[in-house]
Amino acid sequence: MASGGTVKDGSDDDGGDLTAQNLEKKSVSFEDKVENKSGCIDFSNVFCWEKEIQQVSRVSDYSRQDNYDFRNPELNKHIGLLEKISDLILNDIPKAEYVSLLNDYVESEFFLIDGDSLFITCISEQTLLPGQNLHFFYLVERFLLDLSNKGAKYVIVFFKDAEHAYFRHPTLLSLRTALILHLQHNTDAVIHTEFSNFLEEKWQSFLQESYPYFIIISDDGLTKLQTSFLNLFIIHALSKRINIVLTSGQESDFIRVYGYHIHGMYKHKGFFSQHRKEIQCVFQTLVKDLQESSTATLLSLSGHSSVKDMEKEVCETLSQFKHIWPEISDVRHIVCIVSCALGLRMYSRLQKKHQATIRKQHKGCEFFLLKHLTTEKLWKVDFTHLPDLSDDLLWKNVAYYYEVENEQGLNLDMGEKIKREYEYLWSIISKLSGKDDDGKSLPLRRTSISFLEKRASPTEESKNIPNLGLIPMTSMVVDEFAGDILSSLPFLKSDDSAVTSLIKQKEFDEIRHWHSGKLLSDDYDRTKSSSQAMCKDPRALRSNQKLQSFLRFYGSSLEGNISKTIVTQLDTPKKAYSDMKNSKKIHKTKAEIIIEENQKRMKAEEERKEQKQWDALSIEKLIQENFNLGIRKLEDFLKKCQSNSVKCTAEMAGLNTCFEVWIEQCKDQGKRLKDINAAVEVMRRIHSLLEKYKDLMEKTDYQKIVRCLRYFGFDNLACTLESSQIPEDDRKEMKAKISKYAVGMGAARFQLQYMGHCLLREERTDRDPRIQHFIPDTWQRDLLDIVDNNESAVIVAPTSSGKTYASYYCMEKILKESNEGVVVYVAPTKALVNQVWATVYNRFNKTLPDGMVVCGVFTRDFRHDALNCQVLVTVPQCLEILLLSPRRQQWVKRIRYVIFDEVHCLGGEIGAEVWEHLLVMIRCPFLALSATISNPKHLTEWLQSVKRYWQHVESVREESLRSSTTPKKGTKKQKNIKTVNKSYKVKLVLYGERYNDLEKYVCSLEDNDFKIHHFHPCAALTVDHIDKYGFPSDLAFSPRESILLYDSMVQVWENWPRADELDPEKFTHFKNKIVITKADARKYEEELKEELKNWIVHDNRMKANRVLKLLKPQPPYCSEKDMKDNFPCFVEKLRQMDKLPALFFLFDIKKVEKWAENIKNCLEKKQKSKQIPKTEKQIHLLTNRLKKKEKSMQKNQTVGMKITSSKTDKMILEEAEHGNLMEKLGKLTEIPPDCTYANSQAVDTEILQKVMDRVKFMKTNTTLKTLALRGIGYHHASVEQRGRQLVEMLFRMGFIQVVTATGTLALGINMPCKSVVFTQNSVYLDALNYRQMSGRAGRRGQDLLGNVFFYDIPLPKVDKLIKSNVPQLRGQFPLNISLALRLMLLAAKADDKEDAKAKVLSLLKHSLLSFNQPRVVEILKLYFLFSLQFLVKEGYLDQEGNTMGFAGLVTHLHYHEPSNLVLVSFLVKGLFHKLCQPRKDSKTFSKEVMEQLVLVLANLFGRRYIPASVIKSKQNFYQSKVFLEDLPEDFAVALHEFNNKIEENFGHFLLIISKMADMKQEYQLPLSRIDFSSEECNDSKLVSHLMSCNEGRTAVSPFACLSGNVDSDLLHAETVNSVILRTVGITAGNIPVLCAKKFDNRRRRMPLNAYALDFYKHGSLTAMAQDNGIHEGEAYLLLKDFSLTIKAIRYTYAGDSI
Repeated sequence: MASGGTVKDGSDDDGGDLTAQNLEKKSVSFEDKVENKSGCIDFSNVFCWEKEIQQVSRVSDYSRQDNYDFRNPELNKHIGLLEKISDLILNDIPKAEYVSLLNDYVESEFFLIDGDSLFITCISEQTLLPGQNLHFFYLVERFLLDLSNKGAKYVIVFFKDAEHAYFRHPTLLSLRTALILHLQHNTDAVIHTEFSNFLEEKWQSFLQESYPYFIIISDDGLTKLQTSFLNLFIIHALSKRINIVLTSGQESDFIRVYGYHIHGMYKHKGFFSQHRKEIQCVFQTLVKDLQESSTATLLSLSGHSSVKDMEKEVCETLSQFKHIWPEISDVRHIVCIVSCALGLRMYSRLQKKHQATIRKQHKGCEFFLLKHLTTEKLWKVDFTHLPDLSDDLLWKNVAYYYEVENEQGLNLDMGEKIKREYEYLWSIISKLSGKDDDGKSLPLRRTSISFLEKRASPTEESKNIPNLGLIPMTSMVVDEFAGDILSSLPFLKSDDSAVTSLIKQKEFDEIRHWHSGKLLSDDYDRTKSSSQAMCKDPRALRSNQKLQSFLRFYGSSLEGNISKTIVTQLDTPKKAYSDMKNSKKIHKTKAEIIIEENQKRMKAEEERKEQKQWDALSIEKLIQENFNLGIRKLEDFLKKCQSNSVKCTAEMAGLNTCFEVWIEQCKDQGKRLKDINAAVEVMRRIHSLLEKYKDLMEKTDYQKIVRCLRYFGFDNLACTLESSQIPEDDRKEMKAKISKYAVGMGAARFQLQYMGHCLLREERTDRDPRIQHFIPDTWQRDLLDIVDNNESAVIVAPTSSGKTYASYYCMEKILKESNEGVVVYVAPTKALVNQVWATVYNRFNKTLPDGMVVCGVFTRDFRHDALNCQVLVTVPQCLEILLLSPRRQQWVKRIRYVIFDEVHCLGGEIGAEVWEHLLVMIRCPFLALSATISNPKHLTEWLQSVKRYWQHVESVREESLRSSTTPKKGTKKQKNIKTVNKSYKVKLVLYGERYNDLEKYVCSLEDNDFKIHHFHPCAALTVDHIDKYGFPSDLAFSPRESILLYDSMVQVWENWPRADELDPEKFTHFKNKIVITKADARKYEEELKEELKNWIVHDNRMKANRVLKLLKPQPPYCSEKDMKDNFPCFVEKLRQMDKLPALFFLFDIKKVEKWAENIKNCLEKKQKSKQIPKTEKQIHLLTNRLKKKEKSMQKNQTVGMKITSSKTDKMILEEAEHGNLMEKLGKLTEIPPDCTYANSQAVDTEILQKVMDRVKFMKTNTTLKTLALRGIGYHHASVEQRGRQLVEMLFRMGFIQVVTATGTLALGINMPCKSVVFTQNSVYLDALNYRQMSGRAGRRGQDLLGNVFFYDIPLPKVDKLIKSNVPQLRGQFPLNISLALRLMLLAAKADDKEDAKAKVLSLLKHSLLSFNQPRVVEILKLYFLFSLQFLVKEGYLDQEGNTMGFAGLVTHLHYHEPSNLVLVSFLVKGLFHKLCQPRKDSKTFSKEVMEQLVLVLANLFGRRYIPASVIKSKQNFYQSKVFLEDLPEDFAVALHEFNNKIEENFGHFLLIISKMADMKQEYQLPLSRIDFSSEECNDSKLVSHLMSCNEGRTAVSPFACLSGNVDSDLLHAETVNSVILRTVGITAGNIPVLCAKKFDNRRRRMPLNAYALDFYKHGSLTAMAQDNGIHEGEAYLLLKDFSLTIKAIRYTYAGDSI
């Protein structure tokens, strides 16, 4: 490292202690200073700028005040506006979402970073010692590299006007300029410095063109002026609907970066528009004030009269230097020499006026010099070592040597090399400064005033990491996993005090249910007594019957009534399906002949019935009267019909009728426009007839087809079917007669442009005997073969492609095999769990032994028949509980298959590591399903490595069994034992073709009417993107979009050489082809894509760019408010376009509900406008009369009343009157068809009432029912399960046509629709969610084309969504202390120790993170060992690895680490016992005690931080306190003690793994890769003396060492990320410390949200939304989770205490 370390300890002298500790970052305040004698130059202030940076790097006191108070009176006039802006931002910050910022790992997505915010954040880093520039540059690059490694694409912007904020602090000004130059010249980062400010037009254009994902910006500046500048920037960005991410509170883990995200909304735009002029005025005043003050500061330092004079002097001095030393290019030499020369000139001019400005002058010169170098073009300056311009700590080392050590007699040789260079530099500086009379350079001279100030000795010494020895353990798991590294670790002897002092706790064994406290049953609760108990309890029996009835009903809404009875096949069939399909029968038996004849007879009878049904339809008449309805009826009949002959008849009838309709339209051409749909339907019938029923057609049928083709103008196609040639004259005459019936284009173009959605797909016609309800495609048959062969597979196929069917086939297979085998279906959400549960329940029936059922479910808050079923549907966390439970291993061995649905959740934010655990722990085959994985090959290879491990385990186990058991002579082999063929193959099945095309549209509002603009997929691309990345793999065209691309290419390039070749009519695969298939259209698409790429490659980029621009729609700008207000009108527009049913995706729960309400209100208003006056009054009167009549009828029907004939007549009369009133009221309240989106024909009244009854006890039942009756629903995670099911079922049935929803529908929920609408821009709307959500559009079997609408989504965002790739699955850090304890519990207490050990080792050895990464494996081994060390010391494990004490509580709260460990530490210390003292003469606790108890628990569980700046806000809280108080003192002390133990334990771990760092990379700046490893100066003893600073600095970054950071800083979790060796790959998140107080990167306190305690006090969910900023539904889920945690603590603690 070229820069020095810290100062050597000096010997005592009367001048005070000048040790290294005083010069590090934790320096104490200055004491007495050296007096300035005899008017000599005072150098004691050379390093006093440290105080300046320390003061300015913290937010100044006045910037933290509520009120602004500027020195400039002009600015003070605008204080009111600045306060309004500040309040507006501060009120938004509490509502900011703490989210993952980088959901996409894509090449096209990017965001902005405000350069000054980046500068502020890094300069304020607590580990940075002011003056250590190289360390500062390291922090900046480390931050940027972390973003780059996680796939981020960013642009950094430094505004010119922002520069003026630093002129009062030249040190920061120079550093900022150096940073910009460094990023521009030494890194690949994109830096923009051309913008003056964010209000100029150039910046507006840049935003409009690029539309960044968000802007990372600080909400707090170094001064109040800078804070005002940043606030104006924030409000401007939000007004442009560009979201803001605060630098405050940003954190990162292995694969993500998290931050507080503020959405730009209409209120911001409204505020900015309202105050636009005033904002511009205050900004100009602010900039003017900064410019004036900066100019005055610079002139006072330089002694010049103007800035131009200063710049002129810099330019002249630099010119002189170039003349003296022209060959030099190193920026360090240039800056050092020129700035020193200029500084000496200035100091001599101002010596008498300013005694303490030498440092500021020097930095001011440095700034002007660097600014000049940015424009220098003739001189090629080498900026490589720009980050290392100065090192103050090295300066202090040198000064300390000469002022202290040298004076005390230490005399070290400087070395010839350094001496020569120093003399040369001295001579040049002397020439440039004009100070040739200053004497020689050597020997060094000293002034009478010291450079270093005298300081008091520090009262505390820095803490060192203790050299901990490891406690020896005896465990097979430890030996097999980490045995190869144990010998290199320092273990304690058995008689060491640390070992002998270990306390033996009561051994823990998991023998009770954690959720109920009941004893676990080794029979898995599958006993007769439990079934009998249910039968004896009428309420339980009734409840179970209701559940079964609903599941059947819910399942039928998903798939219809396709229930199948399963019979167990005890004997394995001799031939598999693969053999059956190749086998041939030699002769048929009599029985087989009879069966065949019966089947033929039945088929003929069925055909006669279908013919009668067809005759009864009168479809020809229906098409003539209502074309669309008639075609729909025809399609419905064709789908249900089984007879090919009847289908052929129907198709011909449809062809004839549609052709007649077309002819009639053409005859009336002058009166009405031709509807091209009639011609499309004719050609569609021709396609179907020629491809499917060719053998059944007669000659007359062909003649009719030929006639149709000729009338359409497709003579070339007609000729291919005609056997006889028509004379030329007759042909011309015929053509003239029928010309008016032509469609006006070629046959190929017509088919592509108008028939693209109904082109025939490549579908197989041969049935598969394994599948009854449909004919599977080839790739689906491959899936079935995989299941038949007991193989595993990763299946990646689009949504609605049919990949899930393999799951149900797998279930059926296991159900048939035996009554013991189990299939586990793992779904990511409870909603999907319920859906699959109902599907399985509806699909399969099976007679099972008493106590067993077909399907069960297991989620965290609900379980039903979980362990006595053959198909278990569960979430990942619950399956992990079962797999790691020692007492459930016999059940685990019954698992035959595991199905992972939506396996891309393996890369998700929450619970991703659990998916990983499951995939590596299961022995059985699996199916992993997903529609969105971009690296499936890598995933498959990893899973195959896991299977190879299990294959090895099985082979070793079998060999062991064979060697231990030798069969006796005379024993016979057992027969009829069914064995399952084991396979360890993992196959990858990729299928990328969607059945339905998707077409995209953008919407705009013009003249109160919505315009729908088609969005071609190519419109999302740029020439650069295609050149660099090609076309995205899943960017598909519809056939009509291929035609649009071709037409655009022809339009742009008139003489395009391949225009004729690629003309649709002449294209190879289309020429003279009557039936163009989807595959043909796809080949045309690929050819056009390749041609466009060739344009770009062969110097036709301009033309290609014009093509892309031509395809891009240009909708007019629409304000957010107008789009929001007119949203109901847009829904109505979709109905008119026949684009319903539709799903409308938003990402704000409040908007989901509100927008649904707005649609309903609009319909009600429309209905009200149509009503006759006084209708509402009549309804009110009729309702009252009806109530009175019902009361009268009830009175007359009183039990015991004697009924006479007169009373009977009266009752009949009353019933008639009641019916009459009901009829009148029904007519008045009837909803007109155009005032509702409900399809009343889809559902009968009985079913509708049955669905509605499901929500009658819900809080929101009235709202949901009212919306549903209008055909509207809303769906999000906070809606109760029954409410979501109501919306799902009615939508699937077709009753509800409009649903607003969040991303809850994106994960596998079966709600296909015709259209998907994206109605809100959000950080959650990324490539993954876009594909998941848009995949819902296009119902297979119902819609031939899916529609995706972008409503109020900016066009640049649309571009990015369409061309972005989905995320790659990346491994997460797989271990933590709680998992280590759970694994040891399994290994120690499982009945089958070998099996348990194999599972534990598989999980430890096969993390996705460590796949093909040996170094990561070593780190995981050490992490596991140190986790065990902590567990042993704290009494959770003994030295043999057996669990003890409160191990159960820790494992059952594993998802709350480290809070679970802290809770136990509180319990062990008796703090809860001390707190929870009941009142005298009572067993209850006082209110104060209970609140304190909730306070403690709220500090541990469900922690939600609030951004630091919220504390300054003036927001009023009405019921909640919002900010959670700190822990009581005794609890806080215990927490501090716990954290110390963790930090010591893992500090030692960090010390050891530091040896695995790549030290070559550690000496390079992270992003620029500039090497700063030390250069050898063998001849300089002085250098060796100054640089010998390695002690205590082996585990921290060499760059962090420059600021005095040492290994002991690894004991503080808050500094670990900044100082640790970056190539180690460990973050502070891997150290389970629970921060009592959390601070952001500006050292501001971030309070915890007190929602749990607040709710305990007031019990209001409304207050949660009003004060705590949490939506009621979300608050309910958070509080429910909090209560489940308390319940787990209660039962586990009770179980552990038994």
